Amino acid sequence: MKKIHIIGSVGSGKTTLARTLSSKLDIPYYELDNVVWQRTETGDSRRSDQERDHYLNQITQSDSWIIEGVHHKWVLPSFHAADLIIFLDTPFVKRKTRIIKRFIFQKLKLEKANYRPTFTIFKKMFTWNAHFEQVSKPEILHLLQPFTNKLIVLKDNSEAAIDRIGGDSRDKPLKGDFTQKNNLLINNRSQST
Repeated sequence: MKKIHIIGSVGSGKTTLARTLSSKLDIPYYELDNVVWQRTETGDSRRSDQERDHYLNQITQSDSWIIEGVHHKWVLPSFHAADLIIFLDTPFVKRKTRIIKRFIFQKLKLEKANYRPTFTIFKKMFTWNAHFEQVSKPEILHLLQPFTNKLIVLKDNSEAAIDRIGGDSRDKPLKGDFTQKNNLLINNRSQST
């Protein structure tokens, strides 16, 4: 397992999970926000779709990677190239709590941010979180249907969840067969939309 794509809402724990797996597996991780945005000292500028896609392609062509982010409409090449896709389906209320905690930590400079943590961004995160639950999650579950053989749906990013995906050894196989359970989850979610 050398190519992992982690997808989930703002506040779901994607970056924490990516960092943890990166450390345990000695694989570099990439935040999709940094694929979309060119980060400079003078501020962020959005890459063109062509630049963004080229950057993603460079990452997915490498031997090993962990990619994490909420983006789903343009990351199909990553889903295809991944050995494992993790859909981090953290409960809505838990994500809201994490958004508040993250904002406080960033304002106190206890946590690094790739953006300036303004109150406007803070409010937008709640909007994005609700949009994810109502719109993006059903779209993502539909997009992931062809990949159920390499998909794991996790409700959190705890150590127990990491152990479920074999995160404690580079060559360790996945624990258990998640295909049947994931098919049921995806089919139930698709039928309810």
